[in-house]
Amino acid sequence: MSASDPRYGGSDPSPAQLSRYLRTGSDPDLRRRRWLVGLSLAGVTIGQVVGAYQTGILRHLPDPPVGPFDSDRVDAAEYAYKRASTPDGLIMIVTYALTAWLAGAGGPDRPRHRPFLPLLMAAKVASDVAVDIKLAGEEWQENKALCAWCQAATAISGVSLALALPEARRAWRSLRGR
Repeated sequence: MSASDPRYGGSDPSPAQLSRYLRTGSDPDLRRRRWLVGLSLAGVTIGQVVGAYQTGILRHLPDPPVGPFDSDRVDAAEYAYKRASTPDGLIMIVTYALTAWLAGAGGPDRPRHRPFLPLLMAAKVASDVAVDIKLAGEEWQENKALCAWCQAATAISGVSLALALPEARRAWRSLRGR
């Protein structure tokens, strides 16, 4: 089934059509959106693990046996608690959940019918990449070590950006053509 299939409802699908499209559609944009949702849920999981450590639920975060990783030290450091008076792992949960929501929102051919959704999603993921890089610099500067979990989340954000860009480009072209 393709996005142009009338069972999916075009620009304004009913809830039943949207459900069918998201679950059974097979167009390239939807496949990338599914990857974005899956990667975002992995990011939420990382945020849950880090947040559980930062709030004392977990006593230790395992690290790979090689590399400059010391997740316990990094995620207990002052910088990890200085934003919004909360552990940054808990913020990570919210930000990846927002990305999953943006990837799941909307029906077929979002670039044409709802261009703000792919554009907002790409902007959100691009800002995640920028923030992740900034935070990695702070991790290193303060600790001379990195959080392995956080660096996995950075990789997730980078892949997510690559997945979001094709649909965002089409949305931008659609807006410019109006």
